[in-house]
Amino acid sequence: MTSARSSARPQATRGAVAAGAGLASMTGFARAEGHADGVAWMWELKSVNGRGLDVRCRLAQGAEHLDGAVRQSCAARFKRGNLSVQLTLARADGLAPLRLNRDLIDQIIRLHGELTGKIEPALPRLEGLLAVRGVLEASEPLEDEAQRARRDEALMESLSSALDRMDEARRAEGGRLAQVLMSQVDEIEGLAREAAASAALQPDQVKARFEAQLRELMGSVPMPSEERLAQEIVLLVAKCDVREELDRLTAHIASARDMLREGGAIGRRLDFLCQELNREANTICSKAAELALTRVGLALKSTIEQLREQVQNVE
Repeated sequence: MTSARSSARPQATRGAVAAGAGLASMTGFARAEGHADGVAWMWELKSVNGRGLDVRCRLAQGAEHLDGAVRQSCAARFKRGNLSVQLTLARADGLAPLRLNRDLIDQIIRLHGELTGKIEPALPRLEGLLAVRGVLEASEPLEDEAQRARRDEALMESLSSALDRMDEARRAEGGRLAQVLMSQVDEIEGLAREAAASAALQPDQVKARFEAQLRELMGSVPMPSEERLAQEIVLLVAKCDVREELDRLTAHIASARDMLREGGAIGRRLDFLCQELNREANTICSKAAELALTRVGLALKSTIEQLREQVQNVE
């Protein structure tokens, strides 16, 4: 006869948007308890961020042989995260009965006899013998193979329940995280539009500034021909042209939205996409010829970094 109960973080609300519905965080906690054949147990699972899947097991004495099965069960459910799995066992009817370690007692008495004649040892007293570490041992009742197999099956069923709760907790957290990520992508998209508007003004601003500086430098010297001025201006405008960067930025934003709607184990892909977004923002800043575009580029970099930090928790 077995029983189990589990606890975990609350599930995501029904009002969660479709975006990120399948997104999972790497943060979660779950617990499952049960008992069978006079033995009670508790599984406790904790999960935090990790580059890959790292399962660390702390199994109670007598259950170490389940280590491989536990790791396989975890690997079948999760792709990433540092997962701590702890199992504690206790007898449901209280403390295990004590028994005497007769081999140790015989050894103590034999050593006592070897010292006789060399020193004047007092005869061993009962309370002294019982105080020796290892003389009293907790004795576990003998189990047959059928009992052990039945308990192992109940333990693994209980672990499966705990893993279900852990998956629910990570997905509930992932649903909330998806809202944050989508909001940051929206902000990046808005900044990209601002960057495009500022970039569109750059050619005229570059031309006006170049001509003003040229007049100041030339003084009374005749100005270059219109053709030569046009050539120089074209070169300057080409150096600060960010249209390609803005096109790639727009494409990356669309990819981020698609990934968030897709859900699943997309953490590594999102992290790589953040690197690409940041590369385009860096180039926009380096090409900016006007303060307005520089400010937008810096705001882009800041928001992309915030997105990258949140992505580190996505499975």
